[in-house]
Amino acid sequence: MFKKIPHTYVIIFFIIVFAAILTWFIPGGEYARHVIDVNGVERTVINKDSFHYVDANAQTWQIFGALFNGFERQAGIIVFILMIGGAFWIMNDSKAIDVGIFSFLKFTKKLEHIKFFKFLGVNNIIIALVMIMFSIFGAVFGMSEETIAFIIILVPLAISMGYDSIVGVSMVFVAAGLGFAGAVLNPFTIGIAQGIADLPLFSGFEYRLFSWFVINTVGIFWILRYAAKVKKNPESSLVYEDDEYWRKRGSANIETIEYKTPLSAWLVFAFISIGLIIFSIKYPITEMKIGTSSSLLPMVPVSTGLFIITSFLSLRKSVHFFVLNLLVFTIVFLIVGVMGYGWYIMRIASLFFAMGIFSGIAMNNDANKITKLFLDGAKDIMSAALVVGLAGGILVILEDGKVIDTILHGVSRSMSGLGKFGTVSVMYAIQNMINIIIPSGSAKAALTMPVMAPFSDLVNLSRQATIMAFQFGDGFTNMITPTSGVLIGVLGVAKIPYEKWVKWIFPFMVILILLGWLLLIPTVTMNLNGF
Repeated sequence: MFKKIPHTYVIIFFIIVFAAILTWFIPGGEYARHVIDVNGVERTVINKDSFHYVDANAQTWQIFGALFNGFERQAGIIVFILMIGGAFWIMNDSKAIDVGIFSFLKFTKKLEHIKFFKFLGVNNIIIALVMIMFSIFGAVFGMSEETIAFIIILVPLAISMGYDSIVGVSMVFVAAGLGFAGAVLNPFTIGIAQGIADLPLFSGFEYRLFSWFVINTVGIFWILRYAAKVKKNPESSLVYEDDEYWRKRGSANIETIEYKTPLSAWLVFAFISIGLIIFSIKYPITEMKIGTSSSLLPMVPVSTGLFIITSFLSLRKSVHFFVLNLLVFTIVFLIVGVMGYGWYIMRIASLFFAMGIFSGIAMNNDANKITKLFLDGAKDIMSAALVVGLAGGILVILEDGKVIDTILHGVSRSMSGLGKFGTVSVMYAIQNMINIIIPSGSAKAALTMPVMAPFSDLVNLSRQATIMAFQFGDGFTNMITPTSGVLIGVLGVAKIPYEKWVKWIFPFMVILILLGWLLLIPTVTMNLNGF
């Protein structure tokens, strides 16, 4: 027995050992695979009736190479975390975020004098609106890895508002997860699953929108209830001691900050403005995609114009507000890049890296100081990057042991003779279990849909209902599975131990999984549009 809760690294290593033990008892097996075109993208899917047993590859000493192999598998997320950490450390040195949070809280205090806001609670409104925004991002374009960058902003904000780091993580990561589970137009889950199942892209929109609304209503209520408890008694938080890191980091005395605008800030403004004007000429029109619909809009020129105007006004006030403006427009161009140009973590990391460099130059720091600040930030967040690599080793062990396909084959056979409601319930349970092993929604869609979709035809179950079971099963457990590089990265950045996160989120997870099961009932009992 442990006298105290094991470290996150210890827990994940034990899971790797357990995965290796499974490879000794579960027979090796494989499905044949082939490549198909899904909505214009090539995807590798399994052949439904091709399962065959192969020689087992029991894992032994390989557990010690799991960290190395996990680093290879999760290299993108790991580098993303290090670049984000370094960039924000440069920005934090400017005290711009402290100034921004102080100004924001000062503004919210004024709102409390208005009866309507006082009745609802200004902080409640802020938490709810931020969560709705990130939930929409999760539902529309599958925001996932991108949430890591926002943790460094919203956790200090939550601490300053009198909450804890769990509330800060919930405002962005949990909110995006709720949107991901209730996905309406997510091309990486719904789009791929429906393409493989030969269904019209994003069909069944109405019931998905209803499900998204229900899931978010329950989720936001749960977070607001928890936030109120922490606000009333901060020491009741599971992470009260861990949050000392953020309280110390955010304890800068705002009154001692000297508000000024050095020449270097104006030069940065001029350089970025010229660059954005060039990009505006090169990309005058952007095709912004939402689901199957798209609109041609002058996103880059409009964003450039707004940046120039707001930056000029903020520079006249102080360099701190200019740095904050850089942060705001980094987020604006992130959204334009993701929805208009299909950006992923490399370009997003580069965008934040540029933000950090320009922030340092604007504060009149020399190259050596900016480099030192970046390295300090990368060093501070290194533990998060290491644990992401270690968690990636779990899936490597299971794949190398050749047991993942055997598990899928076994659970798919367990659905025979259950009827429509029993089948969709078992499918939902299977998707939740598989998601613990394979947290990637697109990979899981390619792996399970070729089996699940045809099987649903045999029991006269709508393929749309099968996809809903996949959608809910894919979304909820992303918030608890240790194999998710995003979750581990988020917790590492927020300085929340994994075991404390599990203790906090487990009751919430039970409620969400039950809610998902209840939302599946109408898909087999009612005549819904698109089902």
